[in-house]
Amino acid sequence: MFTDTDPAPRTLPRSAVFDPLRSVFRHDLPASLVVFLVALPLSLGIAVASGAPVAAGLIAAVVGGVVGGLLGGSALQVSGPAAGLTVVVAGTISQFGWATTCFITVAAGVLQVMFGLSRIARAALGITPVVVHAMLAGIGITIALQQLHVLLGGSSYSSAWRNVVELPAQLLHSHGPAVLIGVTVIAIMLGWKYLPARVRVVPGPLVAVGVGTVLSLVLPVEVARVPLGTDLFDEIALPRLPEGNWFAVAVTVLTVALIASVQSLLSAVAVDKMHGGERTDFDRELLGQGSANVLSGLLGGLPVAGVIVRSATNVEAGAHSRASSVLHGLWILIFSVALVGLVRQIPTAALAGLLIVIGIQLVKTAHIKLAHRSRDLVVYLVTVLGVVFLNLLEGVLIGLALAFGLLLWRVVRAQIVAKPVPDSEFGDQWLVTIEGSLSFVALPKLSQELAKVPAGAMVRFELTVDFLDHAAYETIDEWVRRHRTNGGSVEFVELGPVRMAAALAGPPTREHASKAVDDLIGPWRRTANRVDPVVAGISAYHRGHAHLMRPHLDGLRNHSEADTFFLTCADARIVPNVITHSGPGDLFTVRNVGNLVPVGSSDVSVEAALIYALEKLDVRSVVVCGHSGCGAMDALYRGVQAGPGLGDWLAHAQSSLAHFRLGHPVAAAAAAAGFSEVDQLGMVNVALQLETLHAHPAVARGVHERGVAVRGLFFDITTARVIEVTGAGIAQFEEDVPSRVAAEPVQ
Repeated sequence: MFTDTDPAPRTLPRSAVFDPLRSVFRHDLPASLVVFLVALPLSLGIAVASGAPVAAGLIAAVVGGVVGGLLGGSALQVSGPAAGLTVVVAGTISQFGWATTCFITVAAGVLQVMFGLSRIARAALGITPVVVHAMLAGIGITIALQQLHVLLGGSSYSSAWRNVVELPAQLLHSHGPAVLIGVTVIAIMLGWKYLPARVRVVPGPLVAVGVGTVLSLVLPVEVARVPLGTDLFDEIALPRLPEGNWFAVAVTVLTVALIASVQSLLSAVAVDKMHGGERTDFDRELLGQGSANVLSGLLGGLPVAGVIVRSATNVEAGAHSRASSVLHGLWILIFSVALVGLVRQIPTAALAGLLIVIGIQLVKTAHIKLAHRSRDLVVYLVTVLGVVFLNLLEGVLIGLALAFGLLLWRVVRAQIVAKPVPDSEFGDQWLVTIEGSLSFVALPKLSQELAKVPAGAMVRFELTVDFLDHAAYETIDEWVRRHRTNGGSVEFVELGPVRMAAALAGPPTREHASKAVDDLIGPWRRTANRVDPVVAGISAYHRGHAHLMRPHLDGLRNHSEADTFFLTCADARIVPNVITHSGPGDLFTVRNVGNLVPVGSSDVSVEAALIYALEKLDVRSVVVCGHSGCGAMDALYRGVQAGPGLGDWLAHAQSSLAHFRLGHPVAAAAAAAGFSEVDQLGMVNVALQLETLHAHPAVARGVHERGVAVRGLFFDITTARVIEVTGAGIAQFEEDVPSRVAAEPVQ
C-alpha cells in the first residue's frame, strides 16, 4: 500500500523488457540452428573416432552447449566434444575402459574449476603457439590415419605406427561400398566451399553425411552403421573409480584438463577477434568448461572444450548472446531423443570421411608458414612427430622443452664478429662488434673471434649488450691487457645499457635499452661525488658516442651546411638538437637570456650571426624558440630590478611586456590553453621577436629571394612538447609527418 508521499515502484519500459527477447528470436535462434546442423555430425564422428559410445558425443554436445554456454566466460563460444581431445580419449579408453574414462572426465572438470578459482587462466595463454599448432596438427594426422582404415572397411589400430604399417594390406582388402561412401563424403566436404553462397547456407558436413547415408541405403550391400541404442537415456553410464594405477590416472586427468583448458582459451581468443562485443572472462571460461566436464562425465559423455569450428559458425551466423549456444545444445537433445532411428542409419564410413577431412584441416599451411618465418619449424615438426608416434602428452612436453631451449639459445646468445677495417687511415685497424647478451655461453665464440686479431693492431670494441656476466668481462679484460702488452691499442665504444666499468660492481643483471637512451639525453645529477661532470661527460661521450658522430662529421670537416638559424634562450633545460630531432650541421644556434633580437643596441652579436647564417650558410629557415618557466620573462613580468648588465639587456623585451599588457592575441590563445601569465608573456615575446626578424633587411631579402621560413617555437617543459607561435596565436604540431608540418590551432 503506497501513500502519496511514498515513491512509486520503478517499472521498466516495455521496450527494455522485450528488446533482449527480440534479439534472441531475431539473431540467436537462427544462429543456433546453423550451429546445431554443424555440431551434430561432428559430435557423432568424434565419438566414433575416440572409440567411445556414440551417445557420449551427443551427451557432451548437449552439456557443452547448455552448461558451457550458460556458465562460460565467452558469450559466443560454443563448446562440445573436441577433435583435439580425440587421441587422448581413445588412449584413455584403451587403457582404463569407458567407465573410468568418465571418472577421469569428471576429475579433469574439477581441476579446471580449481584453475578458474585460482585465476590462473591467462597463464595457459603463455604456451608458445607453435606447440599448440603442432599438437593440433599431430592430432589431425592421427585421426586421419585411424579413420582411413574405417573408410576402407576395416578397423583402426591404437598405434599410429601400426596404422601406417598395416595400411598397404588394408588397401588390398578394402570394402568397395564403404570406400565409395567415404570418398563421396570427402569430395563434398572439400568442394563445398566452391559452391554459391546461397547453397552454402546449409552446412557442408550435414550435407556430406546426409548424402553418404542416402547412398548407403540405395546400395544393395550391407555397410557398418553407427552403433546407437534406441533410447539416448538408456546410454547414460555412471563413472567408475579406477581399480589401480592411480599415478597414470592422475597424469591423464592433468593431460585432459590442460588440453581442454588451453584449447578453450585459445578458441575464446580467436572468437574475440571475430566480433566487437563483450570480451571473454578467461577465469570464468575455465569455470564454465570445468562445470560442463563434471556433468558430462557424470552422464557418460566425452570431455568438453571450446570448439573453434562451431564458435566461428556461431559468430558468422549472426549470434548476439550466449543464448545461441544454449539453444544449439537443446536442439541436439531433442534430435537425439526424437530422431534416434535416423542417427542409427548413418554409415561409419561416412563419419570416417568426415573425420579424415577434419583431421587434414587441423594441419594448416598458414601455421607451417608461420613456423618457418619465425624459425620454429623444427619445434613444429618434432612436436607433430612426437604426438603422432609417441603420445600427445609426451609430444607436447618434447615440443615445449625444445621451444624453451630454442628461446634460451636466442636470448642468451651474442653476435660476435671481429674483422679488419678496410682502407683505415690509422693502418692495421680491427673492429670487434658484440651485440646481445654476453655470458659464459658465448665464451667459445668470443675467444674464436678475438684470436683473429693480430698482435699490435689498433682495436675498437663496439659493445651493444644488455647483459654482461663476470666470465665474459674477465675474458675481454684479460685479452685487452695481453693485447696492450704486445704493443696493440684498444678503444671501447659502449652503445648498450651495460658498461664494462660496472661489470664487477655487483651481480650481473639485464639492463633495458631505455637506460642507454636515458644515459644519452639525461642531465647530469648533482651528487657528493667530486668528479668533474664535464670531464666525466666527455669520457662517456668518447666511450659511447664519438664513433657515431665521426661518419656524420666526415663530410663537414671543411665546410658547414647549417639548415636553420636557431635563436633560443640560454636556459640549460632547452636542448635544441633534441627537441628538433636534428644532428651535427643542422642548427646554427645562438643563445641569449630571453631569446631576444636587440634593436638599436651596441650589442650586434645576434645580428652578426643572423647575417652570417643567411648570407654565408644559406640557411632555409630562421627560428626563435622560447620556453615555459623562463627566468627572464618572470623577472620582466614582476618588474624585478636586475641591476646593470642584465637589467640593460632585459630592456630589449619591454616592448613584449607592453603588448602583453594590451592583450596580444597570442596571450589570449595561450591563456585559453591553460598557460600561466609568465608563459603567456614568453609566447608574446616570441611573436614580437618574429616581427623584429621579419623587418630585418637580410631576413626580408631571404624570404623574398629564397623562400626562407621564419618560425616561432615555444618549448613547454612540463609536457616536453613544442608549440608553434604565430603572429595571431599558437598551434600544435602533427606527430605523423616526418618533415616540416603545418600546424593546427589549439582548441
